[in-house]
Amino acid sequence: MSQPLSDILAANTRSRTSLATVIAPDGHSSHEFLSEAAFTRMLCIERKRTERSSRRFVLMLLESDTLLKAGREEQVLNKVLHILSHSTRETDIKGWYKDGFVLSVIFTEIEGEARAVSDVLLNRVAETLEESLGVEKAREIRLSCHVFPEDSLKGGPKGPADLALHPDLSQEMDRRKGSHVLKRALDITGSLCALTIGSPLFLLIAAAVKLTSKGPVFYRQERVGQYGKTFTFLKFRSMKTGNDSAIHREYVTRLIAGKAQAEATGDGKAVYKLAKDPRITPLGSFLRRTSLDELPQFLNVLTGEMSLVGPRPPVPYEFECYSTWHKRRLLSVKPGITGLWQVEGRSRVKFDDMVRLDLRYANTWSVWMDIRILLKTPRAVVSGAY
Repeated sequence: MSQPLSDILAANTRSRTSLATVIAPDGHSSHEFLSEAAFTRMLCIERKRTERSSRRFVLMLLESDTLLKAGREEQVLNKVLHILSHSTRETDIKGWYKDGFVLSVIFTEIEGEARAVSDVLLNRVAETLEESLGVEKAREIRLSCHVFPEDSLKGGPKGPADLALHPDLSQEMDRRKGSHVLKRALDITGSLCALTIGSPLFLLIAAAVKLTSKGPVFYRQERVGQYGKTFTFLKFRSMKTGNDSAIHREYVTRLIAGKAQAEATGDGKAVYKLAKDPRITPLGSFLRRTSLDELPQFLNVLTGEMSLVGPRPPVPYEFECYSTWHKRRLLSVKPGITGLWQVEGRSRVKFDDMVRLDLRYANTWSVWMDIRILLKTPRAVVSGAY
């Protein structure tokens, strides 16, 4: 969240000596500032580099409605550019986050506690701007720092993703606005048709669940959706009530770490799933095998929390085990009832391969691709691949 300079300067001032590992000394040669498009590409590359190296970076944004435009305030703009050029390292990346409105610097490969370093950076730049521009002008520039990987997502979905670190997502949304409208129209139409036509089956399954085991008809579970936001996920209950999630938690931890072994099913196929779960009721086993337990998710689709097609939404304790690159599967598209993984490799591929299928879908999806996946889904269910 952006902070006024006055608030930043009023915060606890940190020692400038701790800034030596981040900011180059004065006299650093000036570098060109990248255009918005070029800077966005570099930010995407830096995120991928961080996913591999685990070395965090800090994205600093300097935002003003008027001061950063060329023309009447060109002298102010030149001073700001000069300050940034002389207070950053040669390896830091400088450019326009939003042409004419928001300047940005990526402080790469941060050592130590990134959040503490970002506080130091904010204070240092705020003080330098005030010294160079004067208090009134400096207060018109809003500063903010964003750490990648995000602290809010470290160790679980404690908050939604920091979209400031992903400007490419909003740009892609704008570029494909028409496709997203069509996808949402398909979701609404498909879910309404499924709920209307399938209502007799819904009632039959609900009665069967109620009559064969104690507990509610629906199973409500917290899941992690797009951008790391949590929502209540609906299924027909297929488990005994009051069961312990420790069995599943332990299994998915091993699965994500690549330590789970494929288990043989009754037909001799090797699958990566908890094949013999004692928590499942006899009716629940049938509902899961036929995927009928997932029919209530059409309500999640209708409310916009899910899509007909997309990655499967993880439970929070699964999300806690994700590597940084795994989390990308939850950014570009909404989670779905079915998807590329479900029709091409469900339970037959390792976790990392599942994530790669989800990322491939996120990068290449289209309305026609969704329709093809939906048409393949019944066959996958009947064949047992789903």
